[in-house]
Amino acid sequence: MPTALIRRPSPRLAEGLVTHIERTPVDLALAFDQWQRYVDALHDTGWHTVEVPPIDECPDSVFVEDTMVVYGDLAVIARAGADERRAEAAAAEETVAAQGYRIVRIDEPGTLDGGDVLKIGSTIYVGQGGRTNAAGIQQLRDGFAPLGVDVHAVPVRKVLHLKSAVTALPDGTVVGYEPLVDDPAAFDAFRSVPEEAGAHVVLLDDDRLLMAASAPKSAELFESLGYRPVVVDISEFEKLEGCVTCLSVRLRR
Repeated sequence: MPTALIRRPSPRLAEGLVTHIERTPVDLALAFDQWQRYVDALHDTGWHTVEVPPIDECPDSVFVEDTMVVYGDLAVIARAGADERRAEAAAAEETVAAQGYRIVRIDEPGTLDGGDVLKIGSTIYVGQGGRTNAAGIQQLRDGFAPLGVDVHAVPVRKVLHLKSAVTALPDGTVVGYEPLVDDPAAFDAFRSVPEEAGAHVVLLDDDRLLMAASAPKSAELFESLGYRPVVVDISEFEKLEGCVTCLSVRLRR
């Protein structure tokens, strides 16, 4: 059974960082309900979840994917590009270590957010921009080198994280909303989607894709390609530049 790490929202969620969009009010009660429905969708599709202890003083802590990058039996613990988020990593590290993963940490002067990392087989694309710097990318490259992983830096200027712009389908095709993708040619195969939120998919298995309700046209596109979208409403997290990928860490070994 595949496992996902999750972390329940902070009561201060509405104070989360916003960088590329205008701040709008967050309905905290609705956000908690949407988070639970996201978790339920994982359970309903055969995933086991493990909760990282909540950290109420950190508004963005629900976006647990940013705390680490996992490949094989190794978890690289991130050093957040935003100072306010660095306290989120410690409990996440303890939780993934308890799942049997070896640990490597990104150290100063490196910064890295897990949301900047897109894994496609043994190739990893890392967005270099506002949250992840060259030193962090090199440390990630060094950490994964013994596992035979190729790490490629790509520019991120138009959105918060690389996976705010692109994710990948099970066949390795990168999908993105082209106006927000800095360099579509950086990827071996790229397909444009009609909505911003359509660029965000979580691979649940060989043909099921977890995605946001705000991208119905993209869901239709994926269905036409033979995939089965599993749709969840995450509107309150989208107000904070969140998407379906950043609400969990998928452990696939």
